[in-house]
Amino acid sequence: MKLKDIGEFGLIESFSKKYFSEKLPDGVSGIGDDCAVIPSKGGDFLVSTDLLTENVHFIKDEIGGELLGKKSLAVNLSDLAASGATPVASFLSIAIPPETDTEFLDAFFKGYAFWSKKFNCPLLGGDTTKSLSGLTINVTVIGRAVNKKFRSGAKPGDVVCVTGFLGDSAAGLEFVTNPEKPRNKTSEYFISRHHNPEPRIFEGQFLAEFQGVHAMMDISDGISSDLKHIMKASRVSAVVELEKLPLSPLMTECYSLRDAYSFATSGGEDYELLLTVDSKKFAEISEKFEQKFSKPLYAIGKITESYSPDIVFLENSFPLNGFSNGFDHFTA
Repeated sequence: MKLKDIGEFGLIESFSKKYFSEKLPDGVSGIGDDCAVIPSKGGDFLVSTDLLTENVHFIKDEIGGELLGKKSLAVNLSDLAASGATPVASFLSIAIPPETDTEFLDAFFKGYAFWSKKFNCPLLGGDTTKSLSGLTINVTVIGRAVNKKFRSGAKPGDVVCVTGFLGDSAAGLEFVTNPEKPRNKTSEYFISRHHNPEPRIFEGQFLAEFQGVHAMMDISDGISSDLKHIMKASRVSAVVELEKLPLSPLMTECYSLRDAYSFATSGGEDYELLLTVDSKKFAEISEKFEQKFSKPLYAIGKITESYSPDIVFLENSFPLNGFSNGFDHFTA
């Protein structure tokens, strides 16, 4: 069997069950959520780590040093946001080809410092080494939370919600990976959404305070993949109404609905929050969210009983196929 046959999440599940299935100490949570949890008085510590590899996660000449630095920290902070945590510190390890311009690296650290300063998340250490085949970046972030949210809390009847537009990043990736496509203000908007995500730290902290928010994670691989993680961890099923997906004005202007739905469900790297909310409390939580952030909390579906591995996608109440798979590194 080849790695491409089982995919990224099949790999994680196989080794975690085979070698790391022993009972963890009370309060400790490990593989299988956005963050690991280490209990502590006054607020548990949450830890997450992520890897970015040149020509897999980014094209160096397309993104540039400053935006690469920003994105490297942002995608990790997004995991803390998904758990409702407050950032505490980050650690950066980076493998660098010797011929890399120092100006590029200076721009990288300038970008990295942007989110570090905004969220009071200092860089406390890491490692550097030589790379013989492109730039590789590994970031570990530590946060702290009293009110934590996980993937495993979804309940039948919950409303499935997201915090912002979906699909713009995937549309941007189409331009990044196809440089022959014309560039204009519209394409630059989509490219910016791909290269410059904003971690929803404040939104995550706010939503985590509500008991009516049952499950939460960030959207890194597309809801076709990420919602399945909530379904599996919570042992529930889900229905998504495609016409309720929040699409940006440029998305609806530039693409057919079918393409827009595909970007929104399967593209990934939106780094919005995906959550499930008690239906009886949704109106109150949604109203308070909009008052706080001047944007709506978008309801896109519902959680249903009995676990199923597949999401039911509806368009105007009719089942629609073709949106079942999100991004997977080893099968893409």
